[in-house]
Amino acid sequence: MPIQISKKHLKNFNNIKLRLLNGDIDCILFTDEAMIRDYQDIGRTWFLKEKQRIVPTVAKHQGVKLLGTLNYETGEIFCIEEESYDAAVFLKFLNLVLENYKGQRIVMIRDNAKILHAKLLRSFLAEHSYQLELVFLPQYSPNLNLIQGFWGWLKRSCVYYVFYYFV
Repeated sequence: MPIQISKKHLKNFNNIKLRLLNGDIDCILFTDEAMIRDYQDIGRTWFLKEKQRIVPTVAKHQGVKLLGTLNYETGEIFCIEEESYDAAVFLKFLNLVLENYKGQRIVMIRDNAKILHAKLLRSFLAEHSYQLELVFLPQYSPNLNLIQGFWGWLKRSCVYYVFYYFV
């Protein structure tokens, strides 16, 4: 199914790409988080009607959060692992991103999660506005965030049908 993109969003993204080409910004980063759980995750399966397979789990239904960026030009992935996700963790992540892209002017594209508007982040974002600009995607449009493709590949290729035990 083709991705539906509003004209407004397409125009906005084209303007961001133009800024990159003109040297007004140094990189475009698509950013989001993903959850890796400690129990077997089943991506896809089939079974006869009324013969559903039972998959026993022995884990405690815990996991880790991955926070990552995908560089639009280079495809470079920058990722950290955390036990939980809140404004303080996102602030730590932003500091690490700025350190990783030291001196570069960044446009960070991501969803419009409520956590991104936390008071804790406001002063940081204002203080670093010369280096970091957040651009929010329209609601309910994860298909427009390029890092979602990476998370999907990671889960399909490395996580599904495997048990992980976190110590």
